[in-house]
Amino acid sequence: MTTHVTIIGAGLGGLTLARVLHVHGIASTVYEAESSPTARTQGGMLDIHEHNGRAALDAAGLTEEFRGIVLEGREATRSLAPDGTVLFDEPDDGAGTRPEALRGELRRILLESLPAGTVRWDHKVSGVRALDDGGYEVSFADGTSVVTNLLVGADGAWSRVRPLLSDATPEYVGTSYVETYLFDADTRHADAAKAVGGGGMFALVPGKGIQAHRESGGTLHTYVALRRPQEWFADIDFSDSATAAARIAREFDGWAPELTALITDGETAPVLRPLYTLPSEHRWDRVPGLTLLGDAAHLMVPSGEGANLAMYDGAELGKAIAAHPDDVEAALTAYERALFPRSAAEAADAVELNELMLGDNAPQGLIDFFTTHGQEG
Repeated sequence: MTTHVTIIGAGLGGLTLARVLHVHGIASTVYEAESSPTARTQGGMLDIHEHNGRAALDAAGLTEEFRGIVLEGREATRSLAPDGTVLFDEPDDGAGTRPEALRGELRRILLESLPAGTVRWDHKVSGVRALDDGGYEVSFADGTSVVTNLLVGADGAWSRVRPLLSDATPEYVGTSYVETYLFDADTRHADAAKAVGGGGMFALVPGKGIQAHRESGGTLHTYVALRRPQEWFADIDFSDSATAAARIAREFDGWAPELTALITDGETAPVLRPLYTLPSEHRWDRVPGLTLLGDAAHLMVPSGEGANLAMYDGAELGKAIAAHPDDVEAALTAYERALFPRSAAEAADAVELNELMLGDNAPQGLIDFFTTHGQEG
């Protein structure tokens, strides 16, 4: 195959696509806005599911490398009441059904599996346009540009590629997360560390909650969920870390101190993460030489599936291109035919899960779900 695949975005989906193409002897170039692999932290823990994330790693030939970065014991899950009472406690059974790894480590093994020069760092896209001959020109903020006949938008929620395919734009869902960290928690924040336990913890009531996960060592990574309009958050000065943390913590007055400490004792500046989604049935008409994957294609509320789906998209697209080396349109048609219903089903499940987490029956709805379906349901 002589077609060179141009990928915008070096997240897990774009890198999985590049790796699967490389396994099949197909060249690609990934353009990434970040200046280097270590330009920013890469998010927290991911549980990689057998039917999508691990299937993608198998297709990428990276299963053994993945096993080397799994953090043991992190599949434990517990739910606490606001007063700290344990409502649900499922220890890690050692079966490895939902192996947990740090997103940054997963990205590292993907990057290390690619030929040198595959990823072009510090290439922020400033514009994408269709050319008269059927190709595409991608322009970058540094004044350079590239022309390609096969362009894949793996560039996330605010994709610069998506407008060539779809008029859909992300919409705020009414909930935001505020992200904080505690370090060396077992010795410096023992009560909070004990509350979180060995894996993930959620303390939820209708409309709000505190969720935390133990990462490597004694690092506790917390997401505070609040169903509030964006204007409510706009009134908080997040440039003043102490004041912002105190304002968020005020929403949890009366909660157990070992839980509110995850907010008030945070050792990084609290970061606001508004949640946006695309329509759950988002799809587009076939456009020659152009497609999307991951959040660019199916942005949804957090459900534990986003990274898994992005990787699976990348693997499936790579396999489709490899299966139709002389017919790109057949490859993209086959990929999108499976992508659309898969994405719609996962988006609907994500909405249901988030209602269980923050809806009127929280947290009992989520506990019942775990008890009935298991955590991978």
